[in-house]
Amino acid sequence: MPSSEPTETGLKSYLKAHMREYGLLFALIAIMVFFQIVTGGTLMRPVNITNLFLQNSFIIIMALGMLIVIVSGNIDLSVGSVMGFIGAFSAVMIVEWNMPIAVTIPVALVMGGLIGAAQGYWVAYWKIPSFIVTLAGMLVFRGASLWLLQGQSVGPFPGGFQLLSTGFVPDILPRDATSGIAAALGSRNFNVLAMGVGVAAAATIVWLGLRDRARNAAYGIVGEPVKFFWARNAIVLGALLFLAFKLATFRGLPNVLVTMGVLIVIYSFVTQNTVIGRRIYALGGNEKAAKLSGIKTERLTFLAFVNMGVLAALAGLIYAARLNTATPKAGFALELDVIAAVFIGGASMSGGSGKIVGAVVGAFIMGVMNNGMSIMGIGIDYQQIIKGLVLLAAVIFDVYNKQKQG
Repeated sequence: MPSSEPTETGLKSYLKAHMREYGLLFALIAIMVFFQIVTGGTLMRPVNITNLFLQNSFIIIMALGMLIVIVSGNIDLSVGSVMGFIGAFSAVMIVEWNMPIAVTIPVALVMGGLIGAAQGYWVAYWKIPSFIVTLAGMLVFRGASLWLLQGQSVGPFPGGFQLLSTGFVPDILPRDATSGIAAALGSRNFNVLAMGVGVAAAATIVWLGLRDRARNAAYGIVGEPVKFFWARNAIVLGALLFLAFKLATFRGLPNVLVTMGVLIVIYSFVTQNTVIGRRIYALGGNEKAAKLSGIKTERLTFLAFVNMGVLAALAGLIYAARLNTATPKAGFALELDVIAAVFIGGASMSGGSGKIVGAVVGAFIMGVMNNGMSIMGIGIDYQQIIKGLVLLAAVIFDVYNKQKQG
């Protein structure tokens, strides 16, 4: 029976083949350590970690949809404008039309899906380049936001709507029951649910990893070297438990973190373990070959843009709830952060490659850089220059690896 453990030569080959994945993980760790040092420990404070999730939740949510679009061989430049338009639309519905929140949210999500469908139709069935279609969409929905709001901010929102972004999941135990733990930790609060979710997530990751290794070994597939498997899991588990502890000593789990976590799990499963996920990668890898193999490429492209529209709408709702108002400039240039996060996360501009986890890590790299540079007082001009250089370096690294492997 073939061995499931790679030889020394196989170990080197494995590292070369997965250099981007490991490099991305260590880059995130290095960036966090750097900003933790230069900010005097401010970056890792519980309140700042919570703000980090709140500030970047809508970027991460849109990055999930953008990854699907880019993997399919397209791009969407309109997501920032669509996000701003949906936020404006929801504000008008709630504040000016007095519509219930329970009606506004589904209507806004459907509106986002229709916008995605309108753009996807021209890309999928008329073969108009997605760059042109979504560039037009960016201009159209930016103007639509200005028209809808009449150049004015609309707000504030009811408390129930604000919970989309600023709310926290209640703890399973009353505060009195955890006061002793909090006092022992030198904290004013300890959220058992947040810590429990972190432990459960860590245990699930280990279990899934061991299950995949056992499955590979049963089929004689040479998988990840055991030392790197445990090293990677130790880093991920340590990070998860650390973040869970920090959240537990503040206010617990933000609602947006739960929403984001559920979406990451769903999209990871769909892209890696379903037929439609494999077909999307085949579409981006070689559209003609995919079409000849029986895949309905037009429908897949269309659905990728519908999905992107729904996620942009959800991000718009969360963004508006966080600001507690809808502004004409909401979402301006955010599409650049979303696209940068996906490319930094390892997606290829030519389509056919990229992972959900990579897009999430890329988004966190961008978020930590934004947060850390803001704490340091670095001006927005220098922030833009640094982010641009990081994006360029990530793409150059990806091209270099592909040329070396080829």
